[in-house]
Amino acid sequence: MTVLNPEKKLWLPARLQQSLFAVRWGGHALFSLYISIVSGLIVGLQYNAAVPLYSTATIELIIPFGSFWRSLHYYSSQVFMFFLLAHLAIIFWQRDSSPAHRFTRAAWLRLSASVPVALTLLFTGYILRGDATGEAAGAIAENIICSLPLLGGYLNKLLFDSNAVGVQKVYLNHLIGLMVVGGFCVWPHLRRYTISWRHHLFLLLLLILLAPILKTPLERDHFGLLHIDGPWFFIGLQELLRYIPVFWAGIFIPATFVGALLFLPPEGRSRRITLWFMGAWLVGYTVLTVIGFQRG
Repeated sequence: MTVLNPEKKLWLPARLQQSLFAVRWGGHALFSLYISIVSGLIVGLQYNAAVPLYSTATIELIIPFGSFWRSLHYYSSQVFMFFLLAHLAIIFWQRDSSPAHRFTRAAWLRLSASVPVALTLLFTGYILRGDATGEAAGAIAENIICSLPLLGGYLNKLLFDSNAVGVQKVYLNHLIGLMVVGGFCVWPHLRRYTISWRHHLFLLLLLILLAPILKTPLERDHFGLLHIDGPWFFIGLQELLRYIPVFWAGIFIPATFVGALLFLPPEGRSRRITLWFMGAWLVGYTVLTVIGFQRG
C-alpha cells in the first residue's frame, strides 16, 4: 500500500510514513536539550573563560566525573541538533500533506529561527573548548562576521571580540544570550507541547551509558597541525572559503538558505520552487562537507 502526497507528487510507503510520524522527533530534541542544559550547567560551574583550554582539560582530569559530564553535555547537544533537524524535516512533510499542520507567518518565523540559533549555540560550544579546533573556528567566524559591510565590526564586538576579551563574550552568549533568544523562539511551541521523561527513557539510558565510553574531542597539541577541521556542520563552509571570497562564502550563501527557510511561502508553486532550492543547497553543502572531510 502506498500514499500519494498530492503536492509533491511522490509515492511514499504508508508504513514508512506512519513509522516516521510516530517517532517523537520534537520530544527527543527537547529532552536532549534538557540533558544538555543540565550537564552544561554542571560543566559551566567549573569552567574559567580566562583560560579555556586549561579549564576544559582540568574539568576532565581533576574534577570527579568531569569527563562524564563533559561527554554527556557534548553528545546530548549533538543528538539535540540531529533530532531538531529531523523534526524540521517532518514538519515540512506533515505541512505539505495536511492543512492541520500549517503555521501562521509569525509563528513560522519564530520557530524556524530556532534552527540557526541552535547551530550558533552548538558552534560557540566548540569555540569554548579553547583547543586547536575551537581557536580556528572562532578565528574563521570572526573573519566572516567582519566581512559584513557596515555592521560587521559591531556584531563582532557583540558576539566575539576575542582580541580584547578572549572567549568571555562567547561564554556569556553561549550561557545566557543565545539561550534567551532560543527560548523566545520556541516558547509558544513549548507551551503547547509537554514531554515526559518516561517517553524518552531509552534515549536517556543510551546517553548515560555512552557518555563514559565515547571520548569527547579535545586537541591539546597545537604544534605541527597542518589541517584543522571545524565542527562537522561547519566543514562545508570551511571548504567553500577555499574557492570564493569570505563575504560570499560565509555570509551570502548561508543567508540564502536561512532566508529561504524563514520566508518559505505557505503554498503554491513558489513554495515548491523554494523547497527545491533548499534541497539543492543541502546537496551542494553535503558535497563540500564530504570533500572537506577527505581533505582532513
